[in-house]
Amino acid sequence: MKLQRKPLALLLLIGFGHALAATPAPELPPDEIVARVLRGNPGVQAAASQIRVEEANRSRLEAGNYEWNVRLGGQQRRVRPASAGDEQFNEWNAAIERPLRLPSKGALDAELGAGGVALAETAYGDTLHESSRSLLKLWFAWLKESASASQWSEQVALLGKQHAAVTRRQQLGDAARLESVQSEAALAQAEAQLAQASVRQQTAGEDLRRRFPGLPVVAPAALSEPAAIAGSEEEWVNALLEHSHELQLARQEAKQARVFAGRSSHDRLPDPTVGLQVSRERAGEERIIGAYVSIPLPGTARRASSDAALAMADGAARREAAAQQKITAEAVALYQSAQAAVASWQASRHAGERLGRAAEMTARAYQLGEGSLSDLLTARRLANEAQLASRLAQLDALELRYRLLLDAHRLWDLDKD
Repeated sequence: MKLQRKPLALLLLIGFGHALAATPAPELPPDEIVARVLRGNPGVQAAASQIRVEEANRSRLEAGNYEWNVRLGGQQRRVRPASAGDEQFNEWNAAIERPLRLPSKGALDAELGAGGVALAETAYGDTLHESSRSLLKLWFAWLKESASASQWSEQVALLGKQHAAVTRRQQLGDAARLESVQSEAALAQAEAQLAQASVRQQTAGEDLRRRFPGLPVVAPAALSEPAAIAGSEEEWVNALLEHSHELQLARQEAKQARVFAGRSSHDRLPDPTVGLQVSRERAGEERIIGAYVSIPLPGTARRASSDAALAMADGAARREAAAQQKITAEAVALYQSAQAAVASWQASRHAGERLGRAAEMTARAYQLGEGSLSDLLTARRLANEAQLASRLAQLDALELRYRLLLDAHRLWDLDKD
């Protein structure tokens, strides 16, 4: 599939995305609370701190490590003329010097500093986005465990009534002891499943609270029905690539590596050092003022450093290409999974409804003496399994839909500070 940017198609996609994001989502926590909780996450705050680090590093690079140096020295001169006695002179010298950064290097250092800040800002956005992904995943994990507990609770209530009815029939002599044992066993199995589901629900909720303090873990009153994903695969994939922090990081790292390679190449020409010196010799009989320039002679190390930086830039470019391939494949898979999940839920819901009606018909037949309790318990078990699968399929479809919207930045507007 050839992916191209199509302005009109993207505008339509944005319209689709805003329409979907604006739809009430009773299964999700409020947007403003999510934004506050995510920005208070320690990992996100650490990423924000890194921006300040890179801002300071930018100032350091712009200033450069080019500082003034002061040299002071003293000496004693002893002269032994042939016609007189020894003479001694106290002498001193002083110099001030500074290396000069070539203009082309200064521009590249400023570009490196700005690139570092841009990388840190993108990394902050990536951390915030990954935290929102984690929150969404844990939220739906808790919803699924809650749905499982709710379904088993309904099954326990249903089997409890069934067991009570069988017990009364046995007391009246209308049912065998075997039927009472069977109904009691079915109830016990359901209660065990409910206990396990309740523990998983509690664990999932506690995990959500611990990882995202301040997030209200409250069961939604209702779940919305998953809708088909509006927009084509190409439109969604382009939107996901456009907003991928991971891809942006790879691109910026490749750009930063190219700039660093250019800076290393310029370093093959050493920076000169200029200075002024003053000296007093022969007890003040001679005073000397001078200027000097020193230039290091470049060697193999500078050329090797430049070659290494070029190789690093090549590696960064290849990692960018690999990231493009990986994220494109993931975007296609996510879109296709979100579409397929809707169809899967619809089929699962249909199966749950049919098996539920079959269980009701079997129950009426049993009441009329036209069926066995074993058939009824089997029908109720199949209906329960299908209804639980339908609930979980619905949540799977909703989770994938919201994950698609989240990766396209159409859910929880976190780009605003």
